[in-house]
Amino acid sequence: MATNPVTNTQGQATSSGSAAVSANGDITQMFTTLLVAQIKNQDPLQPTDPSQFVNQLTQLSQLQSLQSLSTQGSTANGMLQSLQTLALGAQVGSVVTASTSSVVLGTQPVYGRVPLANSNASVSLVLTNAAGQQQRVALGSQSAGSVPFTINPTALGLPAGTYKVSVETDSGETPTVEVAGTIASVQVSPSQGVVLDVSNLGEINQSAITAFYGRQPSGGQ
Repeated sequence: MATNPVTNTQGQATSSGSAAVSANGDITQMFTTLLVAQIKNQDPLQPTDPSQFVNQLTQLSQLQSLQSLSTQGSTANGMLQSLQTLALGAQVGSVVTASTSSVVLGTQPVYGRVPLANSNASVSLVLTNAAGQQQRVALGSQSAGSVPFTINPTALGLPAGTYKVSVETDSGETPTVEVAGTIASVQVSPSQGVVLDVSNLGEINQSAITAFYGRQPSGGQ
């Protein structure tokens, strides 16, 4: 007995499509609806090659696999962020150094370091307040390596506040500035991820941290 390939193909597509709909949701439902409509409206005298339907279903499967990977990636990122928050939360009270372009001064000395790539005959730390006024802290001649510094607001006559901080060298090198502080709290920001509140630094991203020193009084690093 002869069979109608159009009817058979339509039935198979509808059956498999229904199973896919229940498993994969709106995108699969839309795809299946379009596929069934395509089959229903094809020319019976010139039926579409069934391999084309197979190719379309294969493309749908690939799309669903990519969506699944994206969802798994988002879940993994969320878990990683939670683990990072827990790990950093355990470090509250620890002293860290962090790369920064600003420093928060009070009445107590602030310690830090400048990593130099080259030897310099003259190195200065430059503090700039909100009004644009600058105060230089001379660090003298320095060899390549980690150069410690101390900012004593009382001795320098600097009022409490936030200052921009940078380094001037005679070689033109512009190294980063690392300031030491104590982690006061850890929180998750929707826009910035894991954010730490650190004394002498304010709120910083975890990626700015350059070293952990445990729970100890801050000192020249």
